[in-house]
Amino acid sequence: MNPLDAAADRVAGLILAAGAGRRYGGPKAPVFLGTALQVLRDGGCDPIIAVLGAGARQTRAAVDLEGVHVVDNPGWVEGMASSLRLGITTAARLPGVSAVCVHLVDMPGVSAAAVARLLAQADPGCLTRACYDGEPGHPVILGRDHWAEIVATARGDQGARAYLRRHATHVTAVECGDVAAGYDIDER
Repeated sequence: MNPLDAAADRVAGLILAAGAGRRYGGPKAPVFLGTALQVLRDGGCDPIIAVLGAGARQTRAAVDLEGVHVVDNPGWVEGMASSLRLGITTAARLPGVSAVCVHLVDMPGVSAAAVARLLAQADPGCLTRACYDGEPGHPVILGRDHWAEIVATARGDQGARAYLRRHATHVTAVECGDVAAGYDIDER
């Protein structure tokens, strides 16, 4: 059986934290990963997967990664999609995972309440994304039924954006602007 197709019931938190943070002046993971991990845990994600790349050594030194499935992405230069593929492939090997809650490391305004709100919609067939005042953002819940095609098609620095656009009629938007903020940190 293909592990990308197996049914299950838990939602894994998947933090994409491999980028070099060029505009920021260095990798963001050592600064923001601890907060992102806590938000996913407090929101109900279990297990938690963190994909590291640039700055992985500094991140390991700065952040408590106990209990986190840490994946090193040697191809992080390719862009976000390579980290997404690695994270989904890792989730597929973990028992009982039906969906991933994809969170970007540089979004400190996302709250556990927003994650919990999204998780309430999670199932193997879901495509669910947080919205802030009607604007789509992160986190995004990707149900297991979609993983194989996402892994096969995700390229560059867009993650699952093209896949979500192609399946827009199946994407559930969940307003989170009342409990979180959808901004990311690009500069110090």
